[in-house]
Amino acid sequence: MTDQIAQERAVPRVVSGVQPSADSLHLGNYVGALRNWVDMQDSNDCVFFVADLHSITTGQDPATMSERTRVTAAQYIAAGIDPERSTLLIQSQVPEHTQLAWVLNCITGYGEAARMTQFKDKSVKQGAENTTVGLFTYPVLMAADILVYQANQVPVGEDQRQHLELTRNLAQRFNARFGETFVVPDAKILQNSAKVYDLQNPTAKMSKSAPSDAGLVRLLDPAKTNAKKIKSAVTDDGTEVRFDRQAKPGVSNLLTIYSSLTGRPVEEIVAEYEGKMYGHLKVGLAEVVTETLDPIQKRAQELLDDPAELDRLLARGAEKARGMAAQTLHTVYDRMGFVQGA
Repeated sequence: MTDQIAQERAVPRVVSGVQPSADSLHLGNYVGALRNWVDMQDSNDCVFFVADLHSITTGQDPATMSERTRVTAAQYIAAGIDPERSTLLIQSQVPEHTQLAWVLNCITGYGEAARMTQFKDKSVKQGAENTTVGLFTYPVLMAADILVYQANQVPVGEDQRQHLELTRNLAQRFNARFGETFVVPDAKILQNSAKVYDLQNPTAKMSKSAPSDAGLVRLLDPAKTNAKKIKSAVTDDGTEVRFDRQAKPGVSNLLTIYSSLTGRPVEEIVAEYEGKMYGHLKVGLAEVVTETLDPIQKRAQELLDDPAELDRLLARGAEKARGMAAQTLHTVYDRMGFVQGA
């Protein structure tokens, strides 16, 4: 089956998603994921989903999650994900994700799951009383998200490599036990993707779980709010604007963001600010961020002002996704020996 799938596809299938666990995505999501997804649409069969099932592993308010799910989907589209060219869906609207996850749970070793670094880190932070079985099996659901669409490639950062390796192991294990069923996905390492760091802690990546909100630039925040954060960003000793990740992480982070949003080489930006103070760089970067985010904010708001249209686009994506996922699950159930209805 896997050889047949590979032969039938004119281009590789790519699968990825982000949790709707905040009121807005941030600049790190945009630079590290969304913008790369947009480019992938030109040469891949793309499936992008809002990972709402993953977001309940740490507890949630139902009304808030519903709102955040739509807001996240709107930002996907506003950033350039085209529902006509890609399959865009909400994870929970395609039940095959969880159906396949149960099958994969049953071929995953306890020790395998317990070794997952993110589970160990999060369970320590949350405490034993708040650590759920869902959090423990989170990587298995992630594997199902990928395998149910027979993905060829998965764009991953360093922090997700271990999860993708588990996915590959489970696909190979199922294929060995029950016959060739799953495409074994490869990592799609984004070589040219810049890493955006926290404005207040430029040695840690920008993250919604950061202890302080001051270092987070959100896509949907007002221009004045983001400009204030950029102008208050931690810099370094001295006054010279130059790139040096070790000695000048704060300034280097600002230069990286500036370069990634404008497409200009860091060296060119450094030359522009030669002899100028850090404040000049911050003002320039604030203008660049505002210019980049303004059209995204406007398009996202248009979609959120017309929830019926947004829901229509997502329902259409879910229907298309179910067509792909149901075919995989039918084969899996058949190989497992389940009696299936007509």
